[in-house]
Amino acid sequence: MSEPNYRPENISRIFLLPNLMTAGNLIFGFLAVLKIFEGSIDREKGGTDWNHYYVISLQCILIACLFDLLDGRLARMGGRESPFGREFDSLADVVSFGVAPALLVFKIVLYGLPSRIGWLIAVFYLLCGALRLARFNVAATYNLGTSTSNFTGFPIPAAAGLIASLTLLLLGMYQREVDLAAGYAGWGLAALMLFLSFMMFSKFEYPSFKGLNWRTQFSLPKFLALAIVLGLTILYYQWMLAVIFVSYLLYGFLRPFLSRAMRREIEEEDEAEDTAEIPVPPPGNP
Repeated sequence: MSEPNYRPENISRIFLLPNLMTAGNLIFGFLAVLKIFEGSIDREKGGTDWNHYYVISLQCILIACLFDLLDGRLARMGGRESPFGREFDSLADVVSFGVAPALLVFKIVLYGLPSRIGWLIAVFYLLCGALRLARFNVAATYNLGTSTSNFTGFPIPAAAGLIASLTLLLLGMYQREVDLAAGYAGWGLAALMLFLSFMMFSKFEYPSFKGLNWRTQFSLPKFLALAIVLGLTILYYQWMLAVIFVSYLLYGFLRPFLSRAMRREIEEEDEAEDTAEIPVPPPGNP
């Protein structure tokens, strides 16, 4: 294991735009936690609007996912990746995608499970998420063979987005009349949280889509398909976000069976950019 080679002046440097996106991630994660407590207080007082607080909390988690997507992309586009930014991002992720989803699902459904099983499931998810982030940071710091184009294991922002989008969909279906904890949906969310906890440490690889940038070119059919998906997501985000996150989860299982050409087409890998970094010797030299 080799020690990281960072220049002292770059270690604590704060780049404005990427870290502002990370700050937005953290702020919305904290807002999600606050709304969970407000909904719980309203519920215990016998209020009828507690469901509304939980919906806002779920929306805050999904907005935090958007900020998390933007911070790394802005850093890479501007060549402003730094150790400070990576650590700051992980701390924000623990709150937004670890604490907030675990607390939310516990307050909505897991608290009703017998023998404190719900408490154990929520803690297990939070612990797995924090350990995954720590492992990722160590691997990135010491260059332990991590790939820039793939994640090994299901990323914690995607896990939180999947939990939040499915819970939002279920709350819209059940509305106020039925408590999710009393039905099969509650057990389903508990099982999903356990499953995602294990998936974060699995060997399945997921594309990071880091190659997508302003210079990425799309064919006309693919552009139209993406435009349709975007339009449907805006109009019917309650179920389209769940479809997107579930599709991303399933893709990790299907990916090993796809051909290299099909994976490159889906993930927008550009071999030209990979080979462009290989130094070419000047003419006349061997």
